[in-house]
This record gives sequence, structure tokens and C-alpha cells, in this order.
Amino acid sequence: MIDYQQKMNPKVTAIPPSGIRKFFDIANEMDNVISLSIGEPDFVTPWHVRQEGIRSLEDGKTWYSPNRGFAALREEIARWFRRKYRVEYDPKTQVLVTVGGSEAIDLCFRTLLSPGDEVLVPQPSFVCYVPLASMAGGVPVVIETKAENKFRLTPQEIEEKITPRTKLLVLPYPNNPTGAVMRRADLNAVAEIVKKYDLMVLSDEIYSELTYGETSHVSFAEIEGMQERTVVVNGFSKAFAMTGWRLGYAMGPKEIVGQMTKLHQYGIMSAPTTAQYAAIEAMKNGDGDIENMREQYDMRRRLIVDGFNRMGLPCFEPEGAFYVFPCVKSTGLSSEEFCERLIYAERVAVVPGNAFGDCGEGFVRVSYSYSIKHITEALSRIEHFLQELRP
Repeated sequence: MIDYQQKMNPKVTAIPPSGIRKFFDIANEMDNVISLSIGEPDFVTPWHVRQEGIRSLEDGKTWYSPNRGFAALREEIARWFRRKYRVEYDPKTQVLVTVGGSEAIDLCFRTLLSPGDEVLVPQPSFVCYVPLASMAGGVPVVIETKAENKFRLTPQEIEEKITPRTKLLVLPYPNNPTGAVMRRADLNAVAEIVKKYDLMVLSDEIYSELTYGETSHVSFAEIEGMQERTVVVNGFSKAFAMTGWRLGYAMGPKEIVGQMTKLHQYGIMSAPTTAQYAAIEAMKNGDGDIENMREQYDMRRRLIVDGFNRMGLPCFEPEGAFYVFPCVKSTGLSSEEFCERLIYAERVAVVPGNAFGDCGEGFVRVSYSYSIKHITEALSRIEHFLQELRP
């Protein structure tokens, strides 16, 4: 018998499966389940965007695109970023179109990290950073953010973790799973640490268009002196409800993006052609769609935050993305126990907070990228679960 364990890369076998998918998979095998577990917009990709994808197929545009992506799309991305954040990128050399934002993150790690280089990863955060950094030969160093700071990253927390091997800081804001946002003053303070220790930054801004309140998102590349130190990752999945189109992009110094492009050439070749034509239309004429979806998310956000606080699960008000991160410590259950008992007792699927790092223990992630009706029914079931749980 072949010992397959011996044949495989131990770095791969050591990586645990995503904690996000576990309860999604359980939910798919049960009837009458309300899932608040997956971070996917419940909106359909806007019709005018779909129409451009359809038209490209009808016109027979089914060939490879250039490795970096179609020039027209890269120009629109650069134009959009300049309009939104007043930062200039050369679409010929500083923009790379990727298969989702996740590919851009992977390429950035593999381009910047040498074996033993340390990567600072704030947690709770999206599940991909630690395993992808490890696979690139890096050493992930976790920074635990705190609920009392609204899960924002502080300069002190960064500085405490820096060693002579530290090369890269991940900035995952607006944050999945907490909804935390770093405002301009926060980013200015982080920038001082970045300059002091000569760090590079991967700024994952996939939720940039989903911020709430009077102050909009600030890109880390906007901060003085940071554009030359930063690879910005973004995409079309969240803002334009284009999850299944699998399209993202990276922007950064031409020297770094050029090397990322080489890896992209060999591993992927090019991003999907049909998705790129649709994305051009989204960039040109999608502002209204974004605003409409953001208004809907904002209503849902306030509903779900009020609901959890009312039923005694403390929940700070997130300022970005479409997640809340209520604390379930008062139930006496671990995050995993809470989620497992909830799904079997009330048919509601949420994600344990420790799926996003050990410091997420005692919390659960709940997505509000679902309809008001869906959320209202889920809250009712969760409240009933708590009533049955508490004496």
C-alpha cells in the first residue's frame, strides 16, 4: 500500500481546512436551514454588467487576454482608483488582473517572501493569510486585535511583534470577520511604524466600497510615503456582487507587480476573458449599483446589531464589510459548541470566531449579506435558542 502521507508536501498536509466551510457544508445537508455563514452578496450581478459579459460571448470573444489583463480593464481600474483615492497607478506596469483577490494575495506573498521572512497578520482576519504566507516560505506572526479597540490594529501592537526578520505587514481592512475599519488617523500611525522598520505592506481592500457612516474608505496607498511600500489587493466580488466571475486585481510598485505577473503567467496565464469584459462595464458605470447595495447592507447592519445586543450577545457596531462579530461567552459555550448546537437545534448556520484565529474564540461571525426577511427569521431562531439554553 502506498503511504500517501509520505509522498505529500508536509506544509500542505499541516494546513487545516477552512473553518468557514464546515458549517456551510453541514447546512447544505439539512432542510430548512438559514445560513448566515458565507460572505457572498445576495444581490445578482447588475444586469448591465451581465449584459456586457453576455455580449462578449455572443461576439465570440472567447480568447486569452494578455497576461496582465486587457489594457482597457487595467486602464479603468487605474482611473477608478485615481477618482476614488487620488492615487496614480500606471495601468501598463503597476496593475495586474487576477483570478479573484485571493490569487493576488498568494502572488504577493510568493513574490515578497524568502524562507524565514516574518509576516505580521492581524487576527481575527480572513482565513487565507496564514496558510498562504506559510506556503510561500514565510513565518506568520499573529497580532491579536481586541474588541475594546473595535478590532482596529494599533501601532503598539505592531511594534511589539517586530523582529529583525519582519518583512511584511498584512492590513486586512475593512475586516472580515469583524467589520472593523481603519480610519485615516489610524493608518497615519501605522505608516510611521512601517517607515521606522522599513516594512512592506499588503493592503487587502476587497471591502473598500462597503463602509458606513459619513467617512468613506481610506486606502493605505493614499497615506504619504506608503504607495511605494504597498501592494493593494481588491476585486469585483463584494462591491459589484460578482463572486462567481472570479476577478480581482493587484496594484503596486512596477518592480513587484512585474514579478507577480511572471508567477501569474506560469500558474494561471490570464484571468477569465468574459469576466474582464463585464468588469470594464462595472468600473465605468457601476457606482449607482454600489451605492444601492451599500444602503441595503446598512439597513441590515443596524437590524442585526440591534438584534444581538437586545438578546444579550454583545456586538459592537461594525463600520465596514457585511459581517457582525457578536460575543457568545455569556452562554458558557465555546465558539464551536455554540455554532454546532445552534445549527442542529434551530437550523441557523453561523461561523465560529476561532476559524479566523485563536483570538476569535468566544465570538461568532454572522454575515448580513442576506435579505431582511432572512435575517429577521434567523434572529428569531437564535433568540429562541438562547431562551432554551439559559435557565
